[in-house]
Amino acid sequence: MTCILLPVLLRIPVSFAWSTPGAALLVSAAATTQQFGAAVGAFLVCGALIVIAGLWPAFGRLITSIPRPIASAMLAGILFPICIAPVTAAVEQPAIAIPMVLVWLLLARLAPRWAVPAAMAVAVVGIAILAGPSVLEASAVLPSLEFVPPVFDPAVIVGLGLPLFVVTMAGQNVPGFAVMKTFGYDMPPRPVLVTSGAATVGSAFFGGHAINLAAITAAIMAGPESNPDPARRWVATVSAGVSYLVLGVGAGLAAAIVRASPPIIITAVAGLALLGALVASVTAALEEAPSRIPAISTFLVTASGIAVAGIGSAFWGLVVGGLMLVWLRPRVPRS
Repeated sequence: MTCILLPVLLRIPVSFAWSTPGAALLVSAAATTQQFGAAVGAFLVCGALIVIAGLWPAFGRLITSIPRPIASAMLAGILFPICIAPVTAAVEQPAIAIPMVLVWLLLARLAPRWAVPAAMAVAVVGIAILAGPSVLEASAVLPSLEFVPPVFDPAVIVGLGLPLFVVTMAGQNVPGFAVMKTFGYDMPPRPVLVTSGAATVGSAFFGGHAINLAAITAAIMAGPESNPDPARRWVATVSAGVSYLVLGVGAGLAAAIVRASPPIIITAVAGLALLGALVASVTAALEEAPSRIPAISTFLVTASGIAVAGIGSAFWGLVVGGLMLVWLRPRVPRS
């Protein structure tokens, strides 16, 4: 719903997703608590903190003031491991990957807008053939919403809620603003953060963790592949929101396809979709000669995939790039 409502109101391709670093953080949540209700209480606190961040103007100005070369280099670092996945998949899973890449290549020449959907369709057909009838068995599982009463445990709030807020802001929202800036969109922080924080609070009652700005998928929808006219790209995010709702209804079948697929195939499809975004981000990162060393440093740190203190490489790439930019800027001669 956030992917539908906010783009319609703002007329920009702002998109939302679940927090990927937040999901990774939840892997270790069992060490904090065995009570899921307490985790839900931590999710609610995280959502409230995101709303507060959106209402704090100074914070909004901070996350939207990242220099364009650094932001573009960070995006390139995020995309690079994904964009090499088709090459890896062609070696590891040739029966699915090679037909998928060939279909993409053919339509990239004849009908570029349909190249990625066609490649994805080939991948799904290949997965279904290899997995057999077992893929369809899970499709009978209908999704349902289950209310989870929250429990506010101070230890869990400190041990899970606050880290979830930090990694979601640093690992998703900051890169999300940077991605949009790469494609020339200056998003107002307040409505974006308040909307994602409120959505986090609403979904937490049903077991959902943090909702935040998309970064990787945002690069698809905000890029030229979605529409040559930047003023019309918001339609892509609305379409994505509708697609999310459809996938929600068909969650059983979607989950079955993902489970049956070799992980590299899923990444390879995303890699084909993001090649244009990678080209645009690399070009923007290296456009200004004085910023090239800081930009390439940002790219290398981000592409490394490191995590320090539970915070992913995208954030640390921005930190390293910003420090390099300050350290290497030309000295002004004293008069």
